[in-house]
Amino acid sequence: MSNNATYASPPVKTILTSSKTSFHFGAGLLSGLTSSILLQPADLLKTRVQQSQHRASLLSTLKTILSSPNPIRSLWRGTLPSALRTGFGSALYFTSLNSLRQSLATTPVALTNPNPNNNPNGTLISPSPSTSSSALPKLSNTANLTSGAAARVAAGFVMMPVTVLKVRYESDIYAYRSLYSAGRDIIRTEGMRGLFSGFGATAARDAPYAGLYVLFYEQLKWHLATATTSPQASSNPDTNQPLKPVSSSSINFVSGGLAAGIATAITNPFDVVKTRLQLMPSKYGNMMRAVRLMIHEDGVRSLLGGLGLRITRKALSSALAWTVYEELILRAEARRARTEVGV
Repeated sequence: MSNNATYASPPVKTILTSSKTSFHFGAGLLSGLTSSILLQPADLLKTRVQQSQHRASLLSTLKTILSSPNPIRSLWRGTLPSALRTGFGSALYFTSLNSLRQSLATTPVALTNPNPNNNPNGTLISPSPSTSSSALPKLSNTANLTSGAAARVAAGFVMMPVTVLKVRYESDIYAYRSLYSAGRDIIRTEGMRGLFSGFGATAARDAPYAGLYVLFYEQLKWHLATATTSPQASSNPDTNQPLKPVSSSSINFVSGGLAAGIATAITNPFDVVKTRLQLMPSKYGNMMRAVRLMIHEDGVRSLLGGLGLRITRKALSSALAWTVYEELILRAEARRARTEVGV
């Protein structure tokens, strides 16, 4: 049996080399909005836990919020900036990531991933949606790592002011009544530079996280597909009858969650430092000073603040966002292919 795993996905009759930019922007926007709105309480709790100079427990933080006059509204505080940041950030990220990957797909053979999706002569072709869980090009580990990192840092820089507003608004250190008042106060007291507080730590977190995520995600998709479509996994041992193929969305969801969990665990210290810098830039100054102060005041454990919550949140949000994104792109490509062949 060929190593090329078969997925359950909409059939198309042609292999398309690229998708329209609008497909990726729209799919990224919708996937980002979906995950950010559903998981905002987890994001808010993470910010509250990480802001404390004396490690606050998740349970005590949650109890404080639930005892407030309007607990539901308190749990979803900051949804608007979070939705703007994640929605448009995801749209920019997925659009730029696709452009980078399509560009890398035309580079020398050394960058392409030597798997059955490639032509015999070593050049890369986009996988057919009928034989893959993805309409995205398949690249080497190095290309996946670098494209993921570059796309995330670029999108992060554009959305940085919204990120700072989101973190400040979620925190209980500031009493901002609206995003407008928050932005006006930051510019008045810190200047435009204040809207980019913590960008260094954010880039230091996002670059390795996104690069590792794309690397792990693509590898996990391939291995899970291979495992679930092998002769042993694809038939019932009692009746020797073939089982229903695993859907592409299931493979993408599991791969996305696992990849996010691993990448999050590795990069969590950068996330804690970023949060402190964005909340108290005058105290912490820069990344190195922030790390020294945090270890001196709270110990090394402070760098692990919110780890469990962040892993849970990132695993769910990434799995959801990437599954929605991949499914929308697959369907858009299938419809485009049927239109082109006159079906």
